[in-house]
Amino acid sequence: MENVGADLSKSLILAINPRMIYTKLAVYRLEKIIFLKMIRHTEDELKSFENIPDQEKYRTEAILKVLKENEIALEDIIMVMGRGGLVRPVISGIFPVNEALKKDLRNSELGDDVVNLGGLIASRIADQLPRARAYIADPVVVDEFDDIARISGHPLFARKSVFHALNQKYVARLHARSLGKKYEDLNLIVVNLGGGITVGAHSHGKVVDATYGYDGDGPFSPISSGQLPIGDVIRACFSGKYSEDEMLRMIRGDGGLYAYLGTHSGYEVQKRIDDGDEKARFIFEAMAYQIAKEVGAMCMVFKEPVDAILVTGPMANSKTLMGFLMERLPKIAQVHIYPGDDELDGLAYYGYMFLKGEIDLKDYPS
Repeated sequence: MENVGADLSKSLILAINPRMIYTKLAVYRLEKIIFLKMIRHTEDELKSFENIPDQEKYRTEAILKVLKENEIALEDIIMVMGRGGLVRPVISGIFPVNEALKKDLRNSELGDDVVNLGGLIASRIADQLPRARAYIADPVVVDEFDDIARISGHPLFARKSVFHALNQKYVARLHARSLGKKYEDLNLIVVNLGGGITVGAHSHGKVVDATYGYDGDGPFSPISSGQLPIGDVIRACFSGKYSEDEMLRMIRGDGGLYAYLGTHSGYEVQKRIDDGDEKARFIFEAMAYQIAKEVGAMCMVFKEPVDAILVTGPMANSKTLMGFLMERLPKIAQVHIYPGDDELDGLAYYGYMFLKGEIDLKDYPS
């Protein structure tokens, strides 16, 4: 590829992370961020689209407008990195966006999720730039599971690998580098605390088990109910009180913190706690309790000692939630907190490693 071996100091990487009501983007030169922007989208703007993939052109135009307004040299962008979506299971790595990948992003069997826009927007932007090509890296469907982890308890229902692969693996690599070690040298449990919560078992560079936070597994989160009493769920499905869409929204969208406290925002819950709201404090403690239980269960995946527990994601900024977790997690292993949302940095990291020739591209199956 012509980009490899180019003067990297004159080349830029654009990273894109689309979320439900905003699009976050950053521009990097080498490993340093030179521009960061969150483009907020109003409800009126978004409700005009029948489904999420229809937002591709609208969000693309918004990104290009912001880049031009801020005098970003579009001709210097050589990689457009989009967050990966709910496509077919793949191995960990960086993938050029091809036609098969775009087709699966638009018609995902796992769901119509905003994360699917990442690769589509990256491709549309790259098509309009003179030197750029589009890629995704570590989509949420990275699958490195041990076969035993796929067993659910009934042959009709296999456990799937759907988790915060990009952020979890990026933070795990950062941690290993801070120790002067390789990611492949360590056994880690990584907890990602975002709108969804996932817990992954990282054994010598592979995530051999993880919670399926997207579709009813693991601890509850700001938007998801997590693992519910399945018998009661089935009875609710056939009670005649709820439609299929309403039941699915109980699991993801209107579950978790939202169901208990009427907000999707961990920041809002922390503010209520600071103002003396005891119910908010109790629900936060219950969420921490479930997270800690899942970490304890994930510890049993390993046949060797766990080197560390890494806690990351936006809600790792909550002093109350971290306090509850630190009452329990250190019994298992040393805990390291990496607060914040690192998807953009993770995308840029993969791009930079490829440009330096340290990793190879993977092929998305056609």
